[in-house]
Amino acid sequence: MNGSFAHAQTVTPDLFSPSRTTQVAPPDSPLRRTAAEMADPLNNPRLRDSDLDGRRAPSRVGQVPSYGLPAASGASTSGYDSLNRKRQQPKYYPGQAKPKPPPGPGSPPPAPPPRNLAGQLRLSIAPSETANKPPVPPALAGNVVGQPPRKRLKIDDDPFGAVGDYAGSFLIKSAVELSAGYETNPGRLAVPQGAPTYVIAPEFLAVSDWERHALVADLRGSFTGYTQNLTPNPDGTPLSAPLDVDRPNFVGHIDGRLDVTRDTRLMGQARLLVSTDNPGSPNVQAGLARYPIYTTFGGTFGVDQNFNRLQISAGATVDRTDYQWSKLTDGTSSSNDDRNFNQYGGVARVSYELNPAVKPFMEIEGDSRVHDLRLDRFGFARDSSGGYAKAGTSFEFSRLLFGEVSIGYAARDYQDPRLNRLEGLLTTASLTWTATPLTTAKFYSDTQLGETTLPGTSGVLARTYTVEVDHDFRRWLTAIGRFTYGTLDYQGDDRLDRIYSLSADLIYKMTRSLWIKGTVRHDILDSSSPGSSSQSTVMLLGVRVQN
Repeated sequence: MNGSFAHAQTVTPDLFSPSRTTQVAPPDSPLRRTAAEMADPLNNPRLRDSDLDGRRAPSRVGQVPSYGLPAASGASTSGYDSLNRKRQQPKYYPGQAKPKPPPGPGSPPPAPPPRNLAGQLRLSIAPSETANKPPVPPALAGNVVGQPPRKRLKIDDDPFGAVGDYAGSFLIKSAVELSAGYETNPGRLAVPQGAPTYVIAPEFLAVSDWERHALVADLRGSFTGYTQNLTPNPDGTPLSAPLDVDRPNFVGHIDGRLDVTRDTRLMGQARLLVSTDNPGSPNVQAGLARYPIYTTFGGTFGVDQNFNRLQISAGATVDRTDYQWSKLTDGTSSSNDDRNFNQYGGVARVSYELNPAVKPFMEIEGDSRVHDLRLDRFGFARDSSGGYAKAGTSFEFSRLLFGEVSIGYAARDYQDPRLNRLEGLLTTASLTWTATPLTTAKFYSDTQLGETTLPGTSGVLARTYTVEVDHDFRRWLTAIGRFTYGTLDYQGDDRLDRIYSLSADLIYKMTRSLWIKGTVRHDILDSSSPGSSSQSTVMLLGVRVQN
């Protein structure tokens, strides 16, 4: 039998290679060494197989093996972290809206799902709640990424108030009220005589819009007219009121402020008053054809200085009062020059700001009145000098209650020794209380020393107290109730008049430019003089147009 001898294989490193085709491992073999293993110095065959330079491989006994990635390196930034590391906070663009934090302990419960009238859950929102709503641009909605948040507009305190127009740097607002109705006793007679009435009341307001200095013009007037005259007495005796009881009224002033420095200001005012004697006043002559009109005009110039919290104001005043001649029913006229006078005076005020809410003050005023005629129609010298001194405080408590109250003493001495001093307690107040967002209560008080033509009477000490309550049933429907009580003390005479006035207004604000207003007022004059008491009721319905 023929055969061949078997030869033994030579042992080489590649002899036991798992690859069947070649002794060289392919690049994509899963058993091929990785780059990290080849770069590991411990796997270097030179260090493992030879010791030519005398160095040994470092020992790994007792060392924590490193596999290239730290523990928990693949964990998410949110959720549970086994290493208890500080959680990374998300970064937002400047002005980007931040999401609300998840509810936690103490958070209010979520709103219940909407239900219908039967108590069943609403599966969808009614179309009427989302229909006809135009999309809001992102710039207006304030949700543009990176844009600063849009500043919310201030809520309009008077959504039906006049807007006005700008003329240069002045904001101008104007209005006119037209009313018509009936008054039961326009002449304030003991035996009432009624007449239809109408009222025209224009208004004008101009306010400067300057960084420094200021100028304000406030002009308000009214004309009360009647469609018929009063009827004379059958016995021929003159009425205590004119036959024509139409009367105008105008109050206007222009105030200016010149800022010299931050703490020094120059103040000025020009004023004008046009009016008549009040119906029922003893100063009204008997047998008049119409009320004589008087005019008072003047001005004030002063300085206002701040010394930190201390404020000092001082000014000089001058006024002129001039009466028309009286027209009588017999066609003649009588002079009122004895009632014309000039008044010169000065006023000073010192206040200290205890805190931003309380500012007490003291005020003193002195003046001198010089009449055109030394003696009046009854032979009395009416020139006089006087003034007042008062102390009080202005305050403001969180805009719910603010105003000013004061108390003092007023006196006036006359040149004629037969006229006693005119004096009395001085009370002034102006308070506003916001009881609720829809209800406001106001209180006003004032005291004046007035002139009179009664013989032997020094003057009249007039005090008035007014309480007013405004309530908004809706923003467009407002009711105003007002009560006034006053006393007229004719010192030197036994006459004392008490006045009562109760009124109610209802205002329907259709738009910012058009209001409808209804007024009912009842006036009572209770006089200690026989035959001088009277009552009157006024009913008016009108419209107000404003801009």
